[in-house]
Amino acid sequence: MPSKETQIRDQQRETWDRFSGGWKKWDEFVMQWLAPVGQELIHAAALRENAEVLDVAAGTGEPGLTAATRVPKGTVTVTDLSERMLAVAREKAASRSIMNLKTKLCDACALPFAENSFDAVLCRFGFMFFPDVQAAVREFTRVAKPGARICAAVWGPPEKNPWATTIMGTINKLAALPPPPPGAPGLFRCASPGYMDDAFRKGGLKNIGTREVAGEMDFETSQQYWNLMTEVAAPVVAGLAKADETTRDKIKATVLDLADKTSSLGRPRFHWSACVTHGAK
Repeated sequence: MPSKETQIRDQQRETWDRFSGGWKKWDEFVMQWLAPVGQELIHAAALRENAEVLDVAAGTGEPGLTAATRVPKGTVTVTDLSERMLAVAREKAASRSIMNLKTKLCDACALPFAENSFDAVLCRFGFMFFPDVQAAVREFTRVAKPGARICAAVWGPPEKNPWATTIMGTINKLAALPPPPPGAPGLFRCASPGYMDDAFRKGGLKNIGTREVAGEMDFETSQQYWNLMTEVAAPVVAGLAKADETTRDKIKATVLDLADKTSSLGRPRFHWSACVTHGAK
C-alpha cells in the first residue's frame, strides 16, 4: 500500500491537473491579485542578474516568470507536480519572449537537482499542500548554495482571509462537513504565527524573518466571486460535491448574499493576508 505521503502527493497531482483549465482561464485575475506576494518573495531573495533561481510548486509560472526578468544573465527553473500547469507556464514564457525559464515536473519533497545548485529558492503557496513540510525544507536547503536565500509564502490566519472563509465556512456549516485532521494539507495549515519560522529553523536556516503582505481583492459581482472560487479552488469543489442539490443551492444563495454585503458600492471586496518567510543557508 502506498505511504500516506505518496497518497497525498498523487491526490495533489490529480487535483492540479484537473483544475489547470480553471487556473488558465482566471490566470490574469489571480496573478494580478497575488502579484504583491511574488514581489515580496523576489525582494526577499535579493536576486543578482546572473542568479540561478528555483521556483517550487510554481503552477502556471509565478513568481518564476517575473524572477526571470530580474536575472537576465541567469536562469529560472520552475517546478510543479502538474504537467498541465507547467504547460501554461511555458505558454506564458513564450508569449512574453522569456528565454531563460525552464520547467521541471517533480515532487517538492524529492527535488531532482544536485546539492548547492541554486542562488535562491522560491515557493509561493506550496508549503500548505506538501505531504511533509519539514522534508520540503530539507530539500530546499539541500539544493541551495551556501548563503542562498530560501523564501516561502503561505496564507495568514483564517480571520484575515475572508475571501476563502466566506465560501468555505458556508459549505462546512450547511453541508455539515467534519473538520480536517490536525496537520492535514489545506489553505491554513501553515498559518499559525511562527509556523514557517520554526520549520526553517529546524531545517538549519539562519537569519530568518517573516513579513505580512496583505490587500483587497475586488469583484464586479458576487457571481464573479462564486465563479472564481468554484473553478480554481479545489477544496470548494470537493466540499460542494459532498452536498445534495438542495444544499448546494442554499450554499450558493448564502454565499452570494454574504459577498454582496462586503461592500456598500455593490462590488464585493474581500481582504486577504499572506506571510512571506525568508532564511539563509
